[in-house]
Amino acid sequence: MTSSPAFDPSRGLAMLATALGPALSSVLDARDTIEVIVNPDGRVWVERVGRGREATDIRIEPAETERAIRLVATLTGTEATRLKPIVSAELPPRGERFEGVLPPVAKGPCFAIRKPAGQVIRLDAYVDAGIVTAAQSAALKAAILDHANIIVAGGTGSGKTTLANALLGEIASLNERVVLLEDTRELQCAAEDVVALRTQPGSVTLAQLVRSTLRLRPDRIIVGEVRGAEALDLLKAWNTGHPGGIATLHANSARAALSRLEQLAMEACDSPPTALIAEAIDLVVFIERGGPAGRRITEIYAPKLVKAGERDPATPGSGVHRVQAGAKT
Repeated sequence: MTSSPAFDPSRGLAMLATALGPALSSVLDARDTIEVIVNPDGRVWVERVGRGREATDIRIEPAETERAIRLVATLTGTEATRLKPIVSAELPPRGERFEGVLPPVAKGPCFAIRKPAGQVIRLDAYVDAGIVTAAQSAALKAAILDHANIIVAGGTGSGKTTLANALLGEIASLNERVVLLEDTRELQCAAEDVVALRTQPGSVTLAQLVRSTLRLRPDRIIVGEVRGAEALDLLKAWNTGHPGGIATLHANSARAALSRLEQLAMEACDSPPTALIAEAIDLVVFIERGGPAGRRITEIYAPKLVKAGERDPATPGSGVHRVQAGAKT
């Protein structure tokens, strides 16, 4: 049976490119583009590597924006209607993240397209760009070698996944088995022994993947983003013979990340797993928007060192800070 042309991915993507127009398609195809945003007023904003978010001269009519959202819904087998005005999808074949919103949720149709990382940016490049200090980079490299469990925290669009990929770049040469768990394909690891797993909406959750991963003999368990009850399973896994993991988490500071982790874990338990968190988490790296490169690491918090009093994490040159980088404690 021949598939309907409306659901042909190659035809659909061509139609989407037409709906977006040559100017926007060109911006989206540019290697340095991270994200393209179309607001309800038709104005287009673009975030580029090393430049942050900038307004463009491109404007799209509401009808074309709505057409693009409906095309994405058709491509991915979802709906875009007044009763279902939000379209969350992964665009074939490259895996761009698409989030579209129609009225009445928004005043006008709008969407954001976030591209997957084109290449892994190494920590040394972060230093050159001024996102990470040399001391912070050294501390992170040492933590990777020591099999520290690292939480990368920050706000939406702060560069958490890109930083996680940079840390994975350090892991790649260690001859270890790495298992990546995520909802959408964003993590990249050049190690020879890598297994990448992803959730399946409605059937396979991130918590299930974490539990299944323990049977796949991982040396390191990496989670793209912790956002629910899987936090408890991850903490248990990191505490039972699988150290050296990395996970990203939405939070407003390094300390807030630990509170957030506790809240998420409590979706699967009755009492706060405070002791479990204290044992499992070695470093919390906080990254935020700002600085000349558009991103900067402002905190690397080592809760165990603070608690144990082994040394002052805020010692100049250590790369590890209890508070915002450069501040006095």
